[in-house]
Amino acid sequence: MSSSTKIVVLKLKELVIACVLAVLAVILLVLFIIHITSGTRKMPDEASLGTFSPGVYTTSVTLSGNTMELAVTVDSNTVKSIRLVNTAETVETMYPLISSSLEALEKQVREKGSTDGITYSADAKYTSLVLINAIDTALDKAKK
Repeated sequence: MSSSTKIVVLKLKELVIACVLAVLAVILLVLFIIHITSGTRKMPDEASLGTFSPGVYTTSVTLSGNTMELAVTVDSNTVKSIRLVNTAETVETMYPLISSSLEALEKQVREKGSTDGITYSADAKYTSLVLINAIDTALDKAKK
């Protein structure tokens, strides 16, 4: 009969340390699980977020010392309109191609949503390039 009763003696300090470590392990496990599962949430599509902040964005255009404002109106995904504001009659007289160039550029920008790949007439190259740079500046202001 060699069975003997074994008595386990635990000191209170060791018991408290073991409990604290167990609680910390559980907390770390829960945080790890939350971290892993938070990455699986589906983020909204880029298209649903929109490309632009809706509004009217203006930029200055200077042609031979004559300054005018170019206004680009956008909603969250598309360019709504591009127009010249505060245009002096002398500017339209000096640059008769500015209106037709802007109309052609506006049509392409509204279709494409940006100035990438836009074509323009060789007759109005300088005017078109100035307008494209101004449109780019206004669209950069509108981007989120």
